[in-house]
Amino acid sequence: MPASARPQALTMSTNAIPATQAAANETPDKYIVPGLERGLRLLGEFSSKDRTLSAAELARRLKVPRSTVFRLLATLEMLGFVERADGGRDFRLGMAVLRLGFEYLASLELTELGRPVLERLRDEIGYPTNLVVRDGRSIVYVAKAVSPRPFASSVNVGTRLPAHATVLGRVLLEDLSLAELRALYPETHLDVFSDSTPRTVDELHEIVQRDRERGYVLQEGFFEASISTIAAPVRDRCGKVVAALGATIPAAHIDPDQLDVMVEKVRDTAGELSRLLDYRPSASGKVVNLYRE
Repeated sequence: MPASARPQALTMSTNAIPATQAAANETPDKYIVPGLERGLRLLGEFSSKDRTLSAAELARRLKVPRSTVFRLLATLEMLGFVERADGGRDFRLGMAVLRLGFEYLASLELTELGRPVLERLRDEIGYPTNLVVRDGRSIVYVAKAVSPRPFASSVNVGTRLPAHATVLGRVLLEDLSLAELRALYPETHLDVFSDSTPRTVDELHEIVQRDRERGYVLQEGFFEASISTIAAPVRDRCGKVVAALGATIPAAHIDPDQLDVMVEKVRDTAGELSRLLDYRPSASGKVVNLYRE
């Protein structure tokens, strides 16, 4: 805001305050379109675990009449957001959802800025590189640069993995306090995916705080025994970790002669992407997260 405009804003008539407060206190429910809400909730019921669902099952989950679900499915099918599984009575997500997802990923400033630096890092180290973000308890791959070396991987853009059990996920949990981690993982014991997976929230918190102090994560065989990962945080202008940038090495152990160089390159690349997102570390070199109180 220009300096000349500030006094005017500060001396705004108090007559406008009640109207502003009234608008802020209005319930948002009056603006919700019930049919649209139900349609989006219906789409959200599909997952990697529930790839196909019947109208009866969807009606039970959404707690709405089956006739309503049939109309929603007919509309979504016409638009390509769902399709019949093998021409039967069950439904699955359609190609329109995939197109929408890719359009979303392509619209992210993060992926636009990240793709070139990922490709350069891949060329420098000769291994696949990835960029992931966190969605609740999961990490989501939003960009990757494939290595010319033969490497069979089931991880693609859009793949989701558990945050607490992956190296990239540990990076994305660094900003969370112990209380925030407990709110995210209220269960007593965490799901275990390998011998390296932390068993409790307290153990997870200790690990991610050590990661934060180190400034990067290097782990051999953390999620998969034959895969090693080097990862570092990407921060935005407020110091918040918005992504994790990593390199995937298809080996249980990394060649010691290459290790230091690769770690430095991953850290430098994550730092470069952070600067492109307008992150500036404090003069002391410590991370200042303006989102944290």
